[in-house]
Amino acid sequence: MPNRNVVPLKLVTIVTERILEDRLLRKLLQLGAKGYTLTQATGKGSRGVRASEWEGPDTKIETLVSEEVARAIVDHVADSFFEHYAVIVYVQDAAVVRGEKYI
Repeated sequence: MPNRNVVPLKLVTIVTERILEDRLLRKLLQLGAKGYTLTQATGKGSRGVRASEWEGPDTKIETLVSEEVARAIVDHVADSFFEHYAVIVYVQDAAVVRGEKYI
């Protein structure tokens, strides 16, 4: 296997109510994310089973960012949404090939 340059980044994952999707996507880009992956999510958590027919499925947003941007995203989500919405955010280390595209 060829030796490829790997860049250490953070994978930030946000799972939340669909109503927050557009607001969160705009804010991620404002905070420095270069892009994101968006998928539908269903599940059960502390607020019960989500994704009713009326609400639609929850949203899972993933973005690869620098540590500084990851901190800004976590702070924003916690400060703006934790109290009133079903939302979780978690951060993982990621070793990314072509990672320079994300910083």
